[in-house]
Amino acid sequence: MPEAAATAQAARAKIGNSEFDRDTAVTLREPGVYDIDLSAGWTIISAVNGGYLLAVLGRALSEALPHGDPFTITAHYLTASQPGPAVIRTDVVRTGRTLSTGQASLFQYDEEGREVERIRVLASYGDLDSLPDDVRTSAQPPALAPIDQCFGPQDGPAPIPGSSAITDRLMIKLDPSTLGWALGAPSGKGEMRAWFGLADGRDADPLSLLLAVDALPPTAFEIGIVGWVPTVELTVHVRCRPAPGPLRVSIVTRNLAGGFLEEDAEVWDSAGRLVAQSRQLARLRLA
Repeated sequence: MPEAAATAQAARAKIGNSEFDRDTAVTLREPGVYDIDLSAGWTIISAVNGGYLLAVLGRALSEALPHGDPFTITAHYLTASQPGPAVIRTDVVRTGRTLSTGQASLFQYDEEGREVERIRVLASYGDLDSLPDDVRTSAQPPALAPIDQCFGPQDGPAPIPGSSAITDRLMIKLDPSTLGWALGAPSGKGEMRAWFGLADGRDADPLSLLLAVDALPPTAFEIGIVGWVPTVELTVHVRCRPAPGPLRVSIVTRNLAGGFLEEDAEVWDSAGRLVAQSRQLARLRLA
């Protein structure tokens, strides 16, 4: 192996020892209560990204529950989270042989020192490695141009609207067929497709899948509407532990009405497995 390639491979972050792991780590204060300092590195403008927040709560629940892998997790985003200290309170609802269910809420303090609930989550956890190998699906991986023919934020003449610190921590390469909005010619189809990974080379795991479903530019951009698109509710189903390598993410919106839209996401791993699915309801706030 050439020296440069060997150095690059050695420099790749590992699961458990990466910026994502450090920035989602929670500290046990007392049974069921965890502290965290939400990193400014995962912000969109000034608000903390919803997928990162879901991963933070997901990590707290993986420590609070006897099972470690999220199978299904639903979050309601109540108020916008800001970088800085936060506390997570968890509650074990039920434990079983194959599934455990818990809930968690993340709180911060306002300027008057009052506690404000930011997110509330209900989730069921299990062991992905214990699932049977039988797979029967009619779903097909999204059609994507080769990764070297796709484009990321660093390829544009100006920052992607609404992007900020989080783009430095992600490897996103958008398929050219969903990039019309960046060129002033949106397709109107409400689709985003991209190769996805973490910028430091860390491979995906079930917790980072919670980030992947909410990390691409909003599908509203390709519909032809640019504005802030905060998440109201997000449900993620994790179906399989992802294989090493870049992920393929496809997000589609079919109905924007009354100032709200849905986004249906699929995440596929390098082995061609559908590893996560999600649906979120988001609100469109025009710039």
